Amino acid sequence: MKRYGKWAPLVVFILLGSALTYGLAKPDTTNIRSKMIGASVPSFTLPPATAGLPGLASSDLATGQPHLLNIFASWCVPCAAEAPQLKAIAEAGVPVVGIAVRDRPEALGRFLARNGNAFRAIGADDASQVQMAMGSSGVPESFVIDGKGRILSQVIGPINPQDVAGLVAAVKAAR
Repeated sequence: MKRYGKWAPLVVFILLGSALTYGLAKPDTTNIRSKMIGASVPSFTLPPATAGLPGLASSDLATGQPHLLNIFASWCVPCAAEAPQLKAIAEAGVPVVGIAVRDRPEALGRFLARNGNAFRAIGADDASQVQMAMGSSGVPESFVIDGKGRILSQVIGPINPQDVAGLVAAVKAAR
């Protein structure tokens, strides 16, 4: 019996460590509820991010027409992967606007030429201030904005092909 007693603290430690690891690795939910949902888009005015497209201001998002706002960057690999889905959303009649985070105009121009341009306007957020004010933690992220400039939903990460129909419906219903 004494032989097993000296191993008891190690067994208890391993069991506790395993339980804690399992609890941290398997959260209750993978959905993150943004505190920005239902709030108005923060006030901002961004200059054009690249030649040929206008910049973006918060007032552009409160014109009575809903939008899909995409926060992205030319250096972001998942942003390139979601480009065909953004194009499909735009072709379905949804106004898509963008905020380019910490990007250079020439790099952004090459990105749009290579991956297609679904955007009506792209603002340059060189210091990530608007990105942070929107509650965005990275790129890509997309927001459904209603015609009054309120945030209705947030998509964290790239838009996948199976997400397109739902986003088109959400934006069209956001009048």
